[in-house]
Amino acid sequence: MIVTNSAPRIVLATLNAKYIHASLGLRCLLANMDKHGRPGLRQQTLLREYVIAQKPVHIAEDLLALNPEVIGFGVYIWNAVPTLQLMRVLKALRPDIKLVLGGPEVSHELEQQELARLADHVITGWGDVSFPKLCRALLDGPPPLMKVIVGEQPPLDDLALPYAEYSDPDLAQRLLYVEASRGCPFKCEFCLSALDKTAWAFELDRFMGELAQLYARGARHFKFVDRTFNLRLEHSTRILQFFLDRMRTREGTLPGRSDLFVHFEVVPDNLPDRLKALIAQFPTGSLQFEVGIQSFNPEVQQRISRQQDNDKTAENLRWLVTQSRAHVHADLIFGLPGETLDSFAQGFDRLVALRPHEIQLGILKRLRGAPIARHAQAFAMVFDPEPPYSILQNSTVEFATVQHMQRFARYWDLVANSGRFAQSLQLLLAGPSAFAAFMQWTVWLWQTKGKTHEFAHEKLVDLLFEYLTAVRGLNADVVRPALLADYLASGARAKPRCLAALLEGPQLAAHAAQGQGAPRAERQARHAQQTLREQIQQAAAAA
Repeated sequence: MIVTNSAPRIVLATLNAKYIHASLGLRCLLANMDKHGRPGLRQQTLLREYVIAQKPVHIAEDLLALNPEVIGFGVYIWNAVPTLQLMRVLKALRPDIKLVLGGPEVSHELEQQELARLADHVITGWGDVSFPKLCRALLDGPPPLMKVIVGEQPPLDDLALPYAEYSDPDLAQRLLYVEASRGCPFKCEFCLSALDKTAWAFELDRFMGELAQLYARGARHFKFVDRTFNLRLEHSTRILQFFLDRMRTREGTLPGRSDLFVHFEVVPDNLPDRLKALIAQFPTGSLQFEVGIQSFNPEVQQRISRQQDNDKTAENLRWLVTQSRAHVHADLIFGLPGETLDSFAQGFDRLVALRPHEIQLGILKRLRGAPIARHAQAFAMVFDPEPPYSILQNSTVEFATVQHMQRFARYWDLVANSGRFAQSLQLLLAGPSAFAAFMQWTVWLWQTKGKTHEFAHEKLVDLLFEYLTAVRGLNADVVRPALLADYLASGARAKPRCLAALLEGPQLAAHAAQGQGAPRAERQARHAQQTLREQIQQAAAAA
């Protein structure tokens, strides 16, 4: 929760998924209050950030104590339900306060949303200019005539940049979202960016100056929200060089590890040699790439207007994993129109063979306004009516299969993406198809425990041992050493039953001496890096 002013007439608010998130969108509005509203409007505006875990009534209490005249809410797919609950409370208690909504969740299909009905005004699309203008009218008159306001999209040079609105606690404790460009030139129909005409870049020198100021203030964790970071080679190489220069020691060499962490989303089939030469210089733990694969099925790609050279994508992924020290996070989407379980499994196996560090399995969501809806009738697509609007079934995958895949994705996060079972995972995935092997584990684990959450790490170790030995029939003398090595490397301290005898003093010392235990400092560093990756992954999912 960030305070920028003690006596506001306007409050900008949102409910973030986690505290570590810091809303870039609200800071863009805040930075433009004077320029596109009127002088002094910024000083009358307060930024308040909450998290979705908080009770709406408690958030309402905090907001009403400020006694504002206008509250603007940023609404996204992850906070639509709690924001609606909060608005109901506010309207019941203080109907005189003007509630203004903006964000992707309320930029389309407004007639179907109670959120829009409760709001006094809704700004669709860009709000950098339109929200300050609306606030000026609400405070100074004349009152606006329209409830729904189509957001004005100015040239990027006309916008004040938001980075000075990040506080010192933000820089020290939270992910900093930055954008070198807005929009996307591609038309992938599952994404709202398909509605953009192109990608627009901020003036590079101006943006680099803002990056330099953030770094000088102590910022070390950056998440670029650009949909296509590597689209403009001049921009991407200059940005990478900026971070490399700041990691070099006085002797001109790069450290083995760095406290700097930078996350980019990249086009998977576009990795020129100039970019590779820079990427290869980054030390371990400093660079993460989110690589959107989504599907390896050419027919599905064509159907959803996705342009992707699959062979070039595979070649680039292989290079990133084997020739760089970047952390590679690859995305697949289950439920795309025409994608069968078998074709998805083939794509999954192809991706696993490329060995990215994480594979994020997403279930298709029907984002409001996204063109994917045009396939609904032809492919009998049924979506959950409640956020996040995940697909329930279509003509090629039935409801039960989608439910299996929901659990598959959750268990994959626990075992594979957690990074805690590197050696055990190889035993689990062994066979002609990694997908089939992991699905068998998914079915067994669900039938055995009937839950997808609240698994202690030690319990997972025991469950893996039981499954690999009793169900898969592997020799316990093969399984235990793999689980032990993974468990020691994780830095966990409790004792799974299957490893209890091996974790006694003399036995543990013997295994550590054989190299199966990681030094404490290394374990701590690995754990800290993994925690950061998980936070960035959550932030990427929420962006």
